[in-house]
Amino acid sequence: MRIWRILAAGVALTHSLWAGAADDPSCRSVRLADVGWSDVAASTGLASVVLEGLGYRPSVAQASVSVTFTGIRNRQIDAFVGYWKPHMQDVAEPFVKAGQVRVLDQPNLAGVRHTLAVPDYLYDKGLRSVDDIARFSKDLQGRILGIEPGSDGNAQIAGMIRENRYGLGAFKLAESSEIAMLAEVQRAVRARRAVLFLAWEPHPMNTQVKLNYLSGGDEVFGAGQGAANVYTVLAPSFQLRCPNAARLLSNLRFTPAMIAEVMAPIMEKGRPDVAARNFLKRDPQSLNAWLEGVTTLDGREPMASVLAAIRR
Repeated sequence: MRIWRILAAGVALTHSLWAGAADDPSCRSVRLADVGWSDVAASTGLASVVLEGLGYRPSVAQASVSVTFTGIRNRQIDAFVGYWKPHMQDVAEPFVKAGQVRVLDQPNLAGVRHTLAVPDYLYDKGLRSVDDIARFSKDLQGRILGIEPGSDGNAQIAGMIRENRYGLGAFKLAESSEIAMLAEVQRAVRARRAVLFLAWEPHPMNTQVKLNYLSGGDEVFGAGQGAANVYTVLAPSFQLRCPNAARLLSNLRFTPAMIAEVMAPIMEKGRPDVAARNFLKRDPQSLNAWLEGVTTLDGREPMASVLAAIRR
């Protein structure tokens, strides 16, 4: 309980940072997007819980990456906190160049990656690089497990197959969903069968399965085994209309450990809002930086309102 008292006591000291920054009541509804990845669900859940504590009414639309950026352009979506760059860059760049979306300068999450992986026992047998995949075609039944149709990861895998990169022209991409893919991977691991799949971190799969990321795919997935940063994207009009909510969203900073911790219960039970609220109950210290220069919707001190909301 001591940390709660310290956070509440610090409110008076930061009054000058947030006073007078209230949004117009028309900003109460904040429309967020979630592209169906559980890490994006976690970060969106954290943003939603804090927005609720400030008096906003966030809603979350499930959409593909292309539909998300189109929605921001068309003013149907206000913000997206899950722009994996460079992995989503091919989709995002036309909107960015046209000035139809605003990508914030600093990432909200650094040190992530996204590439192909195999279980440790298959890695130990010699499947350590994308150049080794073709040699294991029979064991893998010529399949690479992807996630939901329309994802950038699936597009990268499909491009490898279409262009016969690394000798993968005869392989098939198995599209399903994140949850279905992980269930198939876990079944294969229990039976110690060969399986090749799209993997990323942060994600609970990195502790649930003993896996190894393949080297050699930087040409497709990006340097450093698909290393990336995650950015917040705002509709330019939203920043002008609702600067207080936009300030909160621009303040958000996550760590891979934080996102993985919020993701785990989402994978088991759903409800990103519940997972996010429970995380902030255990570890509210992040709120100090997130709420800097922010007020409630109606211009009041933010910390007490957010703490009260997440403790309900």
